Amino acid sequence: MIVIGLTGSIGMGKTTTARLFAEEGVPVLDSDEVVHALYRGQAVPLIEAAFPGTTISGGVDRQKLGEVLRGNPANFSRLEAIVHPLVRERQEAFLAEAREDGRQFALLDIPLLFETGAEKRVDKIVVVSCAPEMQRQRVLARPGMTQEKFEMILARQTPDAEKRQRADFVIDSGNGVEAARDQVRGILQRLADTGHGENNA
Repeated sequence: MIVIGLTGSIGMGKTTTARLFAEEGVPVLDSDEVVHALYRGQAVPLIEAAFPGTTISGGVDRQKLGEVLRGNPANFSRLEAIVHPLVRERQEAFLAEAREDGRQFALLDIPLLFETGAEKRVDKIVVVSCAPEMQRQRVLARPGMTQEKFEMILARQTPDAEKRQRADFVIDSGNGVEAARDQVRGILQRLADTGHGENNA
């Protein structure tokens, strides 16, 4: 089974691209969704212990947690030390299940793939990218997003140019969904034909 790691900076179209892989029959695990589930379950007592007052009614209050993180960026590392091992456990269970089902591919959608060293745990890396102007436009159109928040998120992410360099495949999401779908199909075809694909970054 080929494990594909999908990543891309904020606003690059990664979520849409993950859906396109799923529509081609590839099992997909969205790491953000895993985190959301952890914030309503397993991680809640651990986060409350580390950051008192950031949970409410048995769930993490993302706004309060966000304020704590913005107030002291060093807290990001403390939070990641709690959350990342739990996410990894879920990813390993997902991959084991896909192998058991005899799947040809499985995809891990990991926003911070390079930042967390997850590239060592996948066989092929697909990076979703688009022009910086388009990225900015998409992100600033999101509810509650500000220039300051956008800059803070970008500062924590590996630059797009470096991601593209380290990728096995780059999907350009700037030409619409159908063009991206064609690229997804092309990648799966190449991986199926060769068993591992070729580096086209």
